[in-house]
Amino acid sequence: MPYLIQILLPLYDNKNQLLPAELHAGVKEVLTEKFGGLTAHTRAPAEGEWKEGAKEVRDDIVIYEVISPSLGKRWWKEYRQLLELRFKQEEVMIRALEMVRL
Repeated sequence: MPYLIQILLPLYDNKNQLLPAELHAGVKEVLTEKFGGLTAHTRAPAEGEWKEGAKEVRDDIVIYEVISPSLGKRWWKEYRQLLELRFKQEEVMIRALEMVRL
């Protein structure tokens, strides 16, 4: 069964500075090369909100999606760790959904 895999990445760093466009361009390049294409939800950035103790945190994010015939958990774990370093994030959310074509 194929999977729809989504990567949620911030547009701004932890100091509210716009991240370099090259970071996102690199993600697009890697995913397009590995999966043959991608969908990037970039027109209206999504908003992520969560609490860290009593503090509320907010992020503007871009969502990248690819379709993969299998999960490849090891590759995704290593790629997530690389993205966490490059984007200077404690955690990058990558999620997979089983996909049924209609």
